[in-house]
Amino acid sequence: MYNAHRGMVPAPNSRLTELLDQLRQEFESQSRNTGEFEHQLTGQLQEMEMIRQKVYQLEQAQIKIKQDYEAEIRMLRHELESRGVQTIPSHIGGPAAAHTAPTQAPPPALGHGPSNLFGGIMTNPPGSGPGLAPSLPQDQQPPQHPLQQPASVAQPGAPQPQQSSFGGYPAGAAVNGYGPPPPTASPGPGKGRGRIPPGPGTPQQTHIAYPDPRASPQIPRPTPPNPPLGRTAERPGNMLANWNPDDLPPSQKREGSDWYAVFNPEVQRVLDVELVHHLNHDSVVCCVRFSRDGKYLATGCNRSAQIFDVTTGQNVATLQDENVDKDGDLYIRSVCFSPDGKYLATGAEDKQIRVWDINQRTIKHIFSGHEQDIYSLDFAGNGRFIASGSGDKTVRLWDILDGKLVYTLSIEDGVTTVAMSPDGRYVAAGSLDKSVRVWDTTTGYLVERLENPDGHKDSVYSVAFAPNGRDLVSGSLDKTIKLWELTVPRGMHPHSAIKGGKCIRTFEGHKDFVLSVCLTPDGAWVMSGSKDRGVQFWDPVTGNAQMMLQGHKNSVISVAPSPTGNLFATGSGDMRARIWRYSAYTGR
Repeated sequence: MYNAHRGMVPAPNSRLTELLDQLRQEFESQSRNTGEFEHQLTGQLQEMEMIRQKVYQLEQAQIKIKQDYEAEIRMLRHELESRGVQTIPSHIGGPAAAHTAPTQAPPPALGHGPSNLFGGIMTNPPGSGPGLAPSLPQDQQPPQHPLQQPASVAQPGAPQPQQSSFGGYPAGAAVNGYGPPPPTASPGPGKGRGRIPPGPGTPQQTHIAYPDPRASPQIPRPTPPNPPLGRTAERPGNMLANWNPDDLPPSQKREGSDWYAVFNPEVQRVLDVELVHHLNHDSVVCCVRFSRDGKYLATGCNRSAQIFDVTTGQNVATLQDENVDKDGDLYIRSVCFSPDGKYLATGAEDKQIRVWDINQRTIKHIFSGHEQDIYSLDFAGNGRFIASGSGDKTVRLWDILDGKLVYTLSIEDGVTTVAMSPDGRYVAAGSLDKSVRVWDTTTGYLVERLENPDGHKDSVYSVAFAPNGRDLVSGSLDKTIKLWELTVPRGMHPHSAIKGGKCIRTFEGHKDFVLSVCLTPDGAWVMSGSKDRGVQFWDPVTGNAQMMLQGHKNSVISVAPSPTGNLFATGSGDMRARIWRYSAYTGR
């Protein structure tokens, strides 16, 4: 019976066995091919790394040759001068060049003291308020800009910022093409290349949506049939500072009790302006910034930040660190609200960033690590990260949630201004070396460097992104504003940034240094503040100046638009901040 049962078991299916054997053979073949591909990929990656290292070595060699050449030129120049031979001005940088430079005044500073970037725009003449600093005689010019002095040495035992790795690099590593190359690890056979963790601008982060720019008032303007591109030639109408209101008809001017505005007689007038609030301070107002909802305005001055109610003009908060030594000045160079309005970040001369809980009037975080004054701050759109720029030649990104430094980007000269794109993907910085740089915040890679021949001819003091996130404006000591169209390449690596940005407009008309630039929320107007004490509105399409506003008795250090309406604020060396309203001109 048992044998009969075994005889009933069906014979193996030969066809199924054959198919399984074919499948197994195909799998083994594909596994061998995959191993070969991984081996080839590893070899190519290693070869690319060797090329990158070689380029870096060549770059360092070129820098050393340049330094040796400049040192030799300075030595020869000194020897000639010691023999009484008159030398011609040199194009080589350094103390010799500064000493022999023609009659150009040194870079300005917006504050007091010789050790910071903002040391000479405002002074206090006896018996009067702050006035414009006179130019020094050539033989009294400082031989070198303060930001070119050696960075201060950290004190032993001083607390250091908590750091984390970012993008596979140690915190503080210079990954923008100017510091040593970041450490890399080549993947072995059968191992994938490590994926860079998401950065502050990636979709994995929680973002707070920006308000629809169309909610801002759309001021109509005539559109030229063929808007000019590239550099805009100086036009008589753009030199609005040369126009005397007494020489203009009522339709081309607007006057208040202690201010006036003139409108370009060569273009159709489409704007009007009025003063809303006059905000007195006890010191120079270094910066102004609106909250995201437009309800509050923050200002930075000596030793404190002030917060004002935009509707009433009343001071609703004074934020001052009582633990700071009361002796001497401590100017707040930059203020910035978090997107949700709960926090205010301040950057100061003492090299620290303070993040204030506004409701509690307490400090939530103090970020230390910069080695010179902090001149600029900007929050990312997700409210988690803060970008900072300092005279110590670095841009740094800080995590407000974890309270630590994310990464440091080092450049060749002092950083005067930083701005983050609306989506938080990019951070831009202006520098004393006349360049504007743009980094990808998800990788830390430098993706744009905007400079000559289309760039500025002097230090860049202000940068701001347009609402569309694709354009950028910059203001400079060369008295111009430039509008850039960014063509940022993706997937860039260190040392391989492409200068893809294009200058599509140059705005000329200010009579002195441009200290602050921004755009209105709808992108319809470029605004600028200058050492010539004026604020100008520019048409980004044509490059024409629409209006010049004179309402301060000293340099206009900061201009800022309200994100939700047609208000803007100005801060000045005359110890005042003002809130203004612009609107469509009705022809009255």
